[in-house]
Amino acid sequence: MNLMSERVEILGVKVDAVTMAQAVNFVEKLIAAKKNSIVATANAEMLLRATKDVELKNILSAAELVVPDGAGTVWAAHHLGYEMPERVAGFDLVQELMKIAPSKGYKFFLFGSAPEIADKAKVKAEELYPGIKIVGTRNGYFNVDDEPEIIAQIKNSQPDILLAALGVPKQEKWLAAHKNELNVPVSIGVGGTFDVMAGVVKRAPKWMQRAKLEWLFRAMLQPSRAGRLVALPKFVMKVVRSKKK
Repeated sequence: MNLMSERVEILGVKVDAVTMAQAVNFVEKLIAAKKNSIVATANAEMLLRATKDVELKNILSAAELVVPDGAGTVWAAHHLGYEMPERVAGFDLVQELMKIAPSKGYKFFLFGSAPEIADKAKVKAEELYPGIKIVGTRNGYFNVDDEPEIIAQIKNSQPDILLAALGVPKQEKWLAAHKNELNVPVSIGVGGTFDVMAGVVKRAPKWMQRAKLEWLFRAMLQPSRAGRLVALPKFVMKVVRSKKK
């Protein structure tokens, strides 16, 4: 299926230059096609990791849709001389899909995060989007022996969209490994989306989002993430060097 958008190559990964509306429209087409598809939300940290993680890079290359999740991704595209209309944050993409779900009849399964977080996110979704169908939840604490049961639970629930909040790159690798077994039209790795929906983690104020400082807000709120901020200057340096080459 052709998205009919330009694919921008950033550090060896092709990212779709799409607007939010285009991303939502394409996900709807994937649901209709029932193709067992993966949608990836590529921020700077993920793109940097893919330069050293061949498995992740291959998964992103094979994904049906890779949205520019993060100001760093949009900046990189512009720096390399490409058009990238806007940031398509994974959290916002999920909300847009949930918003239209009641009228379209789309069903969701929420998989990942700490115990009870997915359940709280389900309650919040039902409060925000009356009529939405959340057909199942499962926390992200499991081992290999638990996987057949998890796969069976998801498959039997027959969701149209599987949201996996297992963190990068675990969520992408898990979805890719079990894509055909799960038989879900669209699977999306959503990182900390459930935590925000459940109210466990606050999202940056709108002005910080507009100023492209959401990464700084997360670091201030969660000092444990501070080490991950080192990835940002590394990403910038790699992009600058790739342009020179």
